[in-house]
Amino acid sequence: MNKKEISEIKKQFTPGNCAITRICGCYVDGEKEKKSEMREAFLSLPEEEMFKYFEIFRKNLSGTLGKNLINMEFPLSAESEGGTHDFLMKLRASRLSDDALLDLFYDKVIENYDYTGSFLILLIHNAYDIPGKSADGQEMFDASDEVYEYLICSICPVKLSKPGLCYNAEQGTIQNRVRDWLVELPDTGFLFPAFNERSSDIHSLLFYSKNADEFQARLVEEVLGCILPMPASSQKETFNSLIEETLGDDCNYESVKTIHEKLSEMVEEKKEEPEPLTLDKAEVRALLSQSGAAPERLHDFDSRYEEAAGSHAPILAANVINTRKFEIRTPDVIIQVSPDRADLVETRVVDGRQCLVIPMDEHVEVNGICVRPGAKDPAGNDPF
Repeated sequence: MNKKEISEIKKQFTPGNCAITRICGCYVDGEKEKKSEMREAFLSLPEEEMFKYFEIFRKNLSGTLGKNLINMEFPLSAESEGGTHDFLMKLRASRLSDDALLDLFYDKVIENYDYTGSFLILLIHNAYDIPGKSADGQEMFDASDEVYEYLICSICPVKLSKPGLCYNAEQGTIQNRVRDWLVELPDTGFLFPAFNERSSDIHSLLFYSKNADEFQARLVEEVLGCILPMPASSQKETFNSLIEETLGDDCNYESVKTIHEKLSEMVEEKKEEPEPLTLDKAEVRALLSQSGAAPERLHDFDSRYEEAAGSHAPILAANVINTRKFEIRTPDVIIQVSPDRADLVETRVVDGRQCLVIPMDEHVEVNGICVRPGAKDPAGNDPF
């Protein structure tokens, strides 16, 4: 799914567009025991509750593609009869009206969701009548030819509110506040099936993780049956490792700066695209070649890439580059430069030592105090 398709589904979570047929939930305590279950027709809920649920479901579709929101495909083994995909298809077909299927789903989540504390498992079934679109992109609500039926699962931590004082309006007094168990926004969830090319794609789903650097591995593998992708931080580590190992002794300041500049240009060119920029093996190889990597350094690149990234999905550019800053770090000094002015920092040999040199011919502040570039130090020495 891309940003436009995700946005289209998020727009359904308003009173005017809502087509949620049913909502179900299971509250699980810290001992992983089911304490309470709910099964409701969503539109029968009080309006105040509906708005709070809308917030949860919208959060389940929020974040950055490739970081918090991950497109996942089902392997063939999961789509065989009796597999995880087959189970999800049956759950969707039941429209959450089969109590036995719901209990089995809750049991699977409870067994494989790695969390210490209480949590709430929420499930909704929605039926979205997809409006057609004219040649100029305008929606034609009377031209629908498909109903997109989908499930959203949200797993929300439930935590005790903080102690404190409150004002009792009836008695006009300040008193100790009663602590409540509060349902927080989800930290994990999924949309099944995916909404690709504005149509149902039963071979894919969209996974949500509040923590972009740590996924619920067992939940993904055992409940969904999908292949776990590399988290954002692992993608960055893998990319950096590939650069260092491929360039070897040629991995110097100028080479890395060139890679950063070229990758920034690629991201800028694609910023209006609904799909995030991804880098597969061939594209990473081309990036290194364009940045000055010698042919002999690229000789073993393919095997090195396979070893580092394996069969994972392509690396997302947004996960390996920060286009808002260019950073140079030593054990004792950190230099941050605007990406479009990385040329201000040079490497130069001074008195036999390799140094980073920054021109000081403009406005300079030290601890918030304006200093005059070129002024001599107290000993009367010329500045460096």
